[in-house]
Amino acid sequence: MSCERELNRIKAVIKKNLPADIKIKKIEFEGPDIAVYSENPKVLIDDANILKDLAKKMRKRIVVRWNFEKRRDMIETEKYIQDLIGEDAEISNIEFDENKGEVIIESAKPGLVIGKKGNNLTEIRRNTFWQPIAIRAPPIDSKTIKLIRGMLKTERAKQKQILLKIGKRIHRPTLFNDLRIRMTALGGFREVGRSCILIQTNDSNILLDCGVNVGNSNNQFPFFEVPQFLIRDLDAVVLTHAHLDHSGLQILKVWINCIILKTLN
Repeated sequence: MSCERELNRIKAVIKKNLPADIKIKKIEFEGPDIAVYSENPKVLIDDANILKDLAKKMRKRIVVRWNFEKRRDMIETEKYIQDLIGEDAEISNIEFDENKGEVIIESAKPGLVIGKKGNNLTEIRRNTFWQPIAIRAPPIDSKTIKLIRGMLKTERAKQKQILLKIGKRIHRPTLFNDLRIRMTALGGFREVGRSCILIQTNDSNILLDCGVNVGNSNNQFPFFEVPQFLIRDLDAVVLTHAHLDHSGLQILKVWINCIILKTLN
């Protein structure tokens, strides 16, 4: 089965299982997510189980996006959020991601932003048609966090194109039924530091972690000289967490031209 045929099949299944009054405008594959753009968003807001049941049935992550013209003005939305949540939550910043239709609310007390059983988030969706994301403000002022979030903000249009490209690969049909998996230890075994595992299947090559051993001047880096490792063939690098022994190698910034997946913390 061709890639486009499989993507069209997924779209057809989604349209068949969602109520007609949702009025689907388009469906996009944004990385691991399947984004459904709706012209009648209130149906999905009032009955969140519709998407949950469909995601469970298809075993895929499905998110709803509302068409740009349906979203409330950003200035009005920011004022509405401030009035709804109040000063107790100590909101420090509100940003809008127009590509994804998300409003990112940074607060010292994100639990108050979310509200009991997520009531505040539901009200924001219902009255603004923006998807609220609550994040915790750093306990102390951090230039690093500001720099990272500022970069993410300026690169959002580029991120969208990258996600669409990745999405086609993630949701493509299985290329080989005879799935073989090989794991090669490049570092981090019988030692602390330079964690790195090369995982290979018939059609993918992935690095699990890519760290550095800061305490060993002789063997600081993973053993990339093995014949089965070719950096140009890498499809993705998965970083399990932010310690230097798992994610501190410069190769991630300079030489790797593929997807880098990481945890939020």
